[in-house]
Amino acid sequence: MRIINKVSAAIAAMLLTAATFGDLQARNEVLPDDSISVSLITCLPGNQVYELEGHTALRIKRGDNDLAVNYGIFDFDSPNFIYRFVKGETDYMVAAYPFEYFMADYMRHGRRVVEQHLGLTQPQAHRLSELLSENLQPENRTYRYNYVKDNCATRPLAMLEAAIGDTLSFTAPDHTADWTFRNAMRQYHANYPWYQFGIDLALGSGIDYKLSTREKSFAPEMLLALMSTATLRDSTGNQVPLVNSTETLWEGEPSGGPLPPSPWHSTPMFVALCLLAATAIVTIHDCILRRVTRWFDSILFTLFGIAGCVITFLVFVSSHEATSPNWLIVWLNPFCLIVPLFIYTKKCAGLLKWYEIINFAALFLLSVTWPFTGQSGNSAFIPLLISDAMLSVRYIYITCVERKTPA
Repeated sequence: MRIINKVSAAIAAMLLTAATFGDLQARNEVLPDDSISVSLITCLPGNQVYELEGHTALRIKRGDNDLAVNYGIFDFDSPNFIYRFVKGETDYMVAAYPFEYFMADYMRHGRRVVEQHLGLTQPQAHRLSELLSENLQPENRTYRYNYVKDNCATRPLAMLEAAIGDTLSFTAPDHTADWTFRNAMRQYHANYPWYQFGIDLALGSGIDYKLSTREKSFAPEMLLALMSTATLRDSTGNQVPLVNSTETLWEGEPSGGPLPPSPWHSTPMFVALCLLAATAIVTIHDCILRRVTRWFDSILFTLFGIAGCVITFLVFVSSHEATSPNWLIVWLNPFCLIVPLFIYTKKCAGLLKWYEIINFAALFLLSVTWPFTGQSGNSAFIPLLISDAMLSVRYIYITCVERKTPA
């Protein structure tokens, strides 16, 4: 989804063109017969992680006015932006500005831009103009962004349906029949495995249910496909196509789309397998010598603990609806930090042993019950989880053997 983070320019555009859109609405009252044309604009995926699903905007043309209505504006420089984003309190804005500025931005980035001309009646187009004019008022232009439920694609679709006064009917592509939000993301993020790895860590089972046809429109590129099949009821009650015609406004450039696939040696799975191999070597070495390689445990459990702190925050503090429940918290949680904090203190050996016993039991329980949680995990989690369990079993074994060995 295309996000404009050059906020000063965006706000300037809003200030410059708010009057233009307001004038369009004023002309609507003075010249009711002046026709309005409405298009849905789709910008195909780019190479930044926030561009991988594409971007959607509305195009409103009337006389000399040619405006883009963009629901993808945010202020990266707003106070505590990163914290608010993680907490699920990201506010986005809608802005209307000259369409030539909108096109110039996507042409500069080499993104393909497709326009679908919508067959709205003039009353419907005028109604949409009124709704957008109201939505663009300072007190209404900000909304609470939700990555899958309320974004730059779902907002224009909702505005169109409000103007039409009915719900559109779509036919989704066959290959999306069993889509969940996570499945859709994995398709769009196929060349960005570390990004998807982070999503699979952070987001829980709330994104793993089978989507309705309408819910698939959260991805702008999929909305483009859905709109090509969209129908609405005409005045006689018959279903008629919503899109009159489709044209490509800008073909884009090869460099403007997603990056090539990541090399196999720089994927989460390769790194996880390397870590598993290193863990196996350390485990065998430690069991033979009957001593724990403390520095290895410290590094690995520190990484697990940091990930656990993030997941705990997302589950218990964040208002993102998709972050809870997240069953990975049974494996990755702040208690993992017990190992690096106390492994060098001999007096805490008993505490560590109990932690390792509980940790192994929790990992075993998670592995057995995972198919029933409804949550889909990243394949790279498996080697990491095995590494965690292997170190716990090794620690328990070595401490038990030490106790049985005569002094």
